[in-house]
Amino acid sequence: MTDLDGLRLDRDGDVATITLDVPEKLNRVSMTARDQLAGLFDELGRDEGVRAIVLTGAGDRAFTAGGDIPGFMTRTAEELSHLAKNIGAAERCPKPVVAKLHGFTFGVGLELALACDLRVAADDTVLGLPEITLGMIPGSGGTQRLAHLVGLSRAKDAILRGRRIPADEALQWGLVAEIVPLDELDGRATEIALELAAKAPLALKVAKRVLNLAYDTPLHVGLELEGLAYGLLRSTDDFAEGVAAFAERRPPKYTGS
Repeated sequence: MTDLDGLRLDRDGDVATITLDVPEKLNRVSMTARDQLAGLFDELGRDEGVRAIVLTGAGDRAFTAGGDIPGFMTRTAEELSHLAKNIGAAERCPKPVVAKLHGFTFGVGLELALACDLRVAADDTVLGLPEITLGMIPGSGGTQRLAHLVGLSRAKDAILRGRRIPADEALQWGLVAEIVPLDELDGRATEIALELAAKAPLALKVAKRVLNLAYDTPLHVGLELEGLAYGLLRSTDDFAEGVAAFAERRPPKYTGS
């Protein structure tokens, strides 16, 4: 994909990195960039050479401080009612997606992070959904994903007050998986991405899908889905390789088949 609006795509082996790249504007996410992000995740999801994806922000001040606020006034109400679709692309992507957070992570920034599979944050990270201060609500999945992750009471506390959530509180709430010093963030996110990239691609894809689909279902439905997925993976070459590697006490070599 060419002519990206404030985005950058880099690849290092089987790890791809999408960077929100407008540091002079705190990595604001334009309306065009929202659509392009969906395209990038779709493209990387179909790329057999990519095993894991990292989403990050350029500069030292923000993952992103939010969207292009004046840009909302250029879109119709109908268009704005579907914002959650493109921001949810990381969740739909079959590859594991790691959000590497630092500094301001506000508005669509937090909504993007919530759609990722894992979130690792620097200790200077501050999260928030401040839309209420503009006479608006989070509209890119924020109300729903936040409530699902941290519960209704905490979601209301954050959204109705437009409150900023520091990194240590975000860890306590389960919004991020871990916190590291800012100067260790790059290394830690890379370490996690490489760990994911070394695992069986089909198993990762199926595990992500089962977790996402079963999250809101009754337990018996989730267990049935898990069982069907387990049986499906039984016939893969990767499972046979994993078992053989375990028995032979060697690292597995997964091919995604």
